[in-house]
Amino acid sequence: MAWNRCNDATVANLYQDQRVTCTDDAVVIRWYYLWGGDKRIPYTSIRSARRVELSALRGKPRIWGTANLRYWANLDPGRPGKLMALILDVGKAVRPYITPDDVPAVEEVLRERAGLGEIPFDGASPVI
Repeated sequence: MAWNRCNDATVANLYQDQRVTCTDDAVVIRWYYLWGGDKRIPYTSIRSARRVELSALRGKPRIWGTANLRYWANLDPGRPGKLMALILDVGKAVRPYITPDDVPAVEEVLRERAGLGEIPFDGASPVI
């Protein structure tokens, strides 16, 4: 499986879509904060990740924020049309909940850069 490769003026990204970018040293989640701010998570901060399945009652309708204080979903107006999400454990109470366009490509980057090994599929998404 090949990584999606995109270039900007300063760095070659390992993966990039409109909401998630994997650089050489971090995952950047766009529109994470209320004011449109990005969240940058160094791979060294990622303890684990898990893949979950979105459904009508679990994740799909939530385009931003959360109803569950253990997770935070960045703004993604395309989330209702997606099937899978990734939850990142960064050692804090709140875990980023992301829905990249190509989940397997982001998993591959996380395995390589964060040294996570196989990323488990945990079934249904938590309510967010």
